Amino acid sequence: MNLATLPDDMDTPSTNLPTNAEEDRMTNGQPLARAVGAGTTHEVESQRSAEVLKVSTRSRPSAVAGAIAGVIRENGMAEVQSIGAGATNQAIKAVAIARSYLNEEGVDIVCIPSFIDVAIDDEERTAIRLLIERRP
Repeated sequence: MNLATLPDDMDTPSTNLPTNAEEDRMTNGQPLARAVGAGTTHEVESQRSAEVLKVSTRSRPSAVAGAIAGVIRENGMAEVQSIGAGATNQAIKAVAIARSYLNEEGVDIVCIPSFIDVAIDDEERTAIRLLIERRP
């Protein structure tokens, strides 16, 4: 599974969200074997081949959208992970922007949300996983 870290642009995150250190450690975290909300075995196997993009509160949605669109063009699917409300907000905005980028090329995408447990510094955290695929 490939990992990609995206640029950040906000100066200070909200105090209700995980600290910057917690979000930064997510980049070093490894997904645990169990993904909550995952469907069939085929779905889990196909998700392993998707590129994982980690989004933080400070990630620029347009930059994340460009990365999503590029991965979709190359692989046909991408996976976005976020921890916390601010990071998830940025991720959802990025998916909407990526959809508009790809629609210009005649490509439509779908987003399948689920939960995933991620180990960060030997601590288990629940992240939001957005599996983005081309619409058949």
